[in-house]
Amino acid sequence: MDILATLEADYARFPRDQTYSIYAEDIVFADPMMRVRGRQNFQGMIHFLATWFRDIRLDLHEMRQDGPVIHTRWTMSWIAPLPWRPRVTVTGRSELTLNAQGLIQQQIDYWDCSRWDLLRQHFPFALGNPNRGQ
Repeated sequence: MDILATLEADYARFPRDQTYSIYAEDIVFADPMMRVRGRQNFQGMIHFLATWFRDIRLDLHEMRQDGPVIHTRWTMSWIAPLPWRPRVTVTGRSELTLNAQGLIQQQIDYWDCSRWDLLRQHFPFALGNPNRGQ
């Protein structure tokens, strides 16, 4: 299995029909908001996103592999489950580390914005929000 081609296809259809078999049973996922361990918990996190958020898009801009580490750069956006339905966008990068069996053992996501900046996008009408009035 070509893991880069599989990841590219998974990004394109995220969060639907992900290929969970490319992840180790004890995968560790972390981003600035959460940390989960285990393939079942990782799958549950993605199911949660698919259930509560609408029109999720995960656009892959770059992917390269350096030995056991795959680097991706992406933009993810969604419509939040709030009455005013704000579209929230975050850009960032991921480091996916492969184990000896070629499965993803760890995925660490880094955002180009702070957690506060991401939260403010949910409330575009709030004072001090740079997206206010756009």
